[in-house]
Amino acid sequence: MAGSRLERFGTVFTRVRDLIRSGVIKPKEKPLWYDVYKTFPPKRAPLHVKPVTSPSAKKQGIVPEIFYSEDKIRTGFYEQYGRGLRALDLSKSNFVSTCQRFVDKYRELKSHGMLDNSSLFEETAKALLKEGIILRRRGAPPVLAESRDPVLDLKLIDMLAEQQSAGTDTTKTTEDKNS
Repeated sequence: MAGSRLERFGTVFTRVRDLIRSGVIKPKEKPLWYDVYKTFPPKRAPLHVKPVTSPSAKKQGIVPEIFYSEDKIRTGFYEQYGRGLRALDLSKSNFVSTCQRFVDKYRELKSHGMLDNSSLFEETAKALLKEGIILRRRGAPPVLAESRDPVLDLKLIDMLAEQQSAGTDTTKTTEDKNS
Protein backbone atom coordinates (compact mmCIF):
# COMPACT_ATOMS: atom_id res chain seq x y z
CA MET A 1 0.00 0.00 0.00
CA ALA A 2 1.60 3.14 -1.16
CA GLY A 3 1.19 6.46 0.52
CA SER A 4 0.25 7.16 4.08
CA ARG A 5 -0.64 4.22 6.28
CA LEU A 6 -2.93 6.37 8.36
CA GLU A 7 -6.62 6.17 7.66
CA ARG A 8 -6.74 9.69 6.29
CA PHE A 9 -7.85 8.82 2.78
CA GLY A 10 -10.36 6.08 3.38
CA THR A 11 -10.43 3.13 5.71
CA VAL A 12 -8.42 -0.06 5.61
CA PHE A 13 -11.53 -1.79 4.29
CA THR A 14 -11.94 0.56 1.34
CA ARG A 15 -8.28 0.29 0.44
CA VAL A 16 -8.34 -3.52 0.54
CA ARG A 17 -11.63 -3.51 -1.45
CA ASP A 18 -10.02 -1.33 -4.13
CA LEU A 19 -6.93 -3.54 -4.27
CA ILE A 20 -9.14 -6.60 -4.79
CA ARG A 21 -11.11 -4.82 -7.54
CA SER A 22 -7.92 -3.75 -9.34
CA GLY A 23 -6.49 -7.27 -9.15
CA VAL A 24 -3.50 -6.50 -6.95
CA ILE A 25 -4.88 -8.84 -4.27
CA LYS A 26 -6.34 -12.11 -5.64
CA PRO A 27 -9.77 -13.11 -4.26
CA LYS A 28 -8.13 -16.21 -2.71
CA GLU A 29 -5.62 -13.96 -0.81
CA LYS A 30 -8.13 -11.57 0.73
CA PRO A 31 -7.90 -11.20 4.53
CA LEU A 32 -10.18 -13.21 6.83
CA TRP A 33 -11.85 -10.16 8.30
CA TYR A 34 -12.87 -8.75 4.91
CA ASP A 35 -16.08 -10.83 4.51
CA VAL A 36 -17.11 -10.21 8.15
CA TYR A 37 -16.62 -6.46 7.79
CA LYS A 38 -18.50 -6.45 4.48
CA THR A 39 -21.42 -8.35 6.02
CA PHE A 40 -21.53 -6.35 9.29
CA PRO A 41 -20.23 -2.82 8.61
CA PRO A 42 -19.94 -0.42 11.55
CA LYS A 43 -22.74 2.04 12.19
CA ARG A 44 -20.34 4.95 11.93
CA ALA A 45 -17.57 4.97 9.34
CA PRO A 46 -14.14 5.08 11.01
CA LEU A 47 -12.74 8.03 9.09
CA HIS A 48 -9.93 10.24 10.20
CA VAL A 49 -11.30 13.70 10.90
CA LYS A 50 -8.75 16.37 11.62
CA PRO A 51 -9.85 18.41 14.63
CA VAL A 52 -10.59 22.00 13.74
CA THR A 53 -8.80 24.45 16.01
CA SER A 54 -8.64 28.14 15.52
CA PRO A 55 -5.79 30.22 16.93
CA SER A 56 -8.23 32.20 19.03
CA ALA A 57 -9.68 29.01 20.51
CA LYS A 58 -6.35 28.11 22.07
CA LYS A 59 -6.11 29.68 25.47
CA GLN A 60 -2.71 30.80 26.51
CA GLY A 61 -1.85 29.30 29.85
CA ILE A 62 -1.05 31.99 32.38
CA VAL A 63 2.30 31.28 33.92
CA PRO A 64 2.37 32.36 37.54
CA GLU A 65 5.23 34.54 38.65
CA ILE A 66 7.74 32.67 40.73
CA PHE A 67 9.55 34.54 43.46
CA TYR A 68 12.01 33.09 45.91
CA SER A 69 12.97 34.63 49.22
CA GLU A 70 16.44 35.37 47.80
CA ASP A 71 14.89 37.45 45.02
CA LYS A 72 13.83 40.15 47.49
CA ILE A 73 17.35 40.24 48.91
CA ARG A 74 18.90 40.41 45.43
CA THR A 75 16.51 43.19 44.42
CA GLY A 76 17.50 45.24 47.46
CA PHE A 77 21.17 44.56 46.81
CA TYR A 78 21.03 45.69 43.17
CA GLU A 79 18.94 48.75 44.03
CA GLN A 80 21.39 49.86 46.68
CA TYR A 81 24.74 48.73 45.26
CA GLY A 82 24.17 48.26 41.53
CA ARG A 83 25.95 45.65 39.43
CA GLY A 84 29.36 46.33 40.84
CA LEU A 85 32.65 47.02 39.16
CA ARG A 86 33.58 43.50 38.16
CA ALA A 87 31.91 41.40 35.52
CA LEU A 88 30.72 37.91 36.35
CA ASP A 89 33.37 35.31 35.53
CA LEU A 90 31.35 32.42 34.14
CA SER A 91 34.42 30.53 32.96
CA LYS A 92 35.12 29.37 36.53
CA SER A 93 32.69 26.82 37.89
CA ASN A 94 33.34 27.83 41.51
CA PHE A 95 32.90 31.59 40.95
CA VAL A 96 30.54 33.23 43.44
CA SER A 97 29.26 36.70 42.62
CA THR A 98 29.22 39.52 45.13
CA CYS A 99 25.44 39.46 45.12
CA GLN A 100 25.39 35.74 45.95
CA ARG A 101 27.88 36.28 48.76
CA PHE A 102 25.61 39.02 50.06
CA VAL A 103 22.60 36.69 49.95
CA ASP A 104 24.51 33.91 51.72
CA LYS A 105 25.72 36.27 54.47
CA TYR A 106 22.21 37.76 54.81
CA ARG A 107 20.72 34.30 55.33
CA GLU A 108 23.45 33.41 57.79
CA LEU A 109 22.80 36.52 59.88
CA LYS A 110 19.05 36.01 59.63
CA SER A 111 19.37 32.45 60.91
CA HIS A 112 20.95 33.82 64.11
CA GLY A 113 17.73 35.77 64.63
CA MET A 114 19.34 38.61 66.58
CA LEU A 115 18.52 41.37 64.08
CA ASP A 116 15.30 42.70 62.64
CA ASN A 117 14.83 42.96 58.87
CA SER A 118 15.50 46.72 58.63
CA SER A 119 18.96 46.57 60.22
CA LEU A 120 19.85 43.17 58.78
CA PHE A 121 20.64 44.64 55.36
CA GLU A 122 23.14 47.13 56.80
CA GLU A 123 24.69 44.53 59.10
CA THR A 124 25.20 42.21 56.14
CA ALA A 125 27.10 44.93 54.30
CA LYS A 126 29.25 45.54 57.39
CA ALA A 127 29.96 41.83 57.77
CA LEU A 128 31.07 41.61 54.13
CA LEU A 129 33.30 44.64 54.64
CA LYS A 130 34.99 42.80 57.53
CA GLU A 131 35.61 39.91 55.14
CA GLY A 132 37.25 42.27 52.64
CA ILE A 133 34.39 42.69 50.19
CA ILE A 134 33.88 46.39 49.55
CA LEU A 135 30.40 47.41 48.45
CA ARG A 136 30.01 50.82 46.85
CA ARG A 137 26.58 52.38 47.05
CA ARG A 138 24.92 53.25 43.80
CA GLY A 139 25.39 56.89 42.87
CA ALA A 140 28.18 57.40 45.41
CA PRO A 141 31.20 59.25 44.05
CA PRO A 142 34.18 57.02 43.35
CA VAL A 143 37.02 57.13 45.81
CA LEU A 144 39.61 59.51 44.38
CA ALA A 145 43.26 59.99 45.25
CA GLU A 146 42.56 63.59 46.33
CA SER A 147 40.46 62.39 49.23
CA ARG A 148 43.56 60.99 50.93
CA ASP A 149 45.61 62.87 53.46
CA PRO A 150 47.96 65.38 51.69
CA VAL A 151 50.75 64.58 54.15
CA LEU A 152 50.58 60.95 53.07
CA ASP A 153 50.94 62.06 49.45
CA LEU A 154 54.09 64.03 50.29
CA LYS A 155 55.57 61.05 52.11
CA LEU A 156 54.81 58.77 49.16
CA ILE A 157 56.42 61.23 46.71
CA ASP A 158 59.50 61.51 48.93
CA MET A 159 59.78 57.73 49.24
CA LEU A 160 59.50 57.32 45.47
CA ALA A 161 62.19 59.93 44.87
CA GLU A 162 64.50 58.20 47.37
CA GLN A 163 63.99 54.85 45.69
CA GLN A 164 64.70 56.31 42.27
CA SER A 165 67.85 58.07 43.45
CA ALA A 166 69.02 54.92 45.22
CA GLY A 167 68.39 52.97 42.03
CA THR A 168 70.47 55.40 39.93
CA ASP A 169 73.28 55.36 42.50
CA THR A 170 73.52 51.58 42.37
CA THR A 171 73.56 51.59 38.57
CA LYS A 172 76.39 54.19 38.57
CA THR A 173 78.48 52.18 41.04
CA THR A 174 78.03 48.96 39.02
CA GLU A 175 79.02 50.83 35.84
CA ASP A 176 82.16 52.19 37.59
CA LYS A 177 83.15 48.71 38.73
CA ASN A 178 82.71 47.24 35.23
CA SER A 179 84.96 49.86 33.58
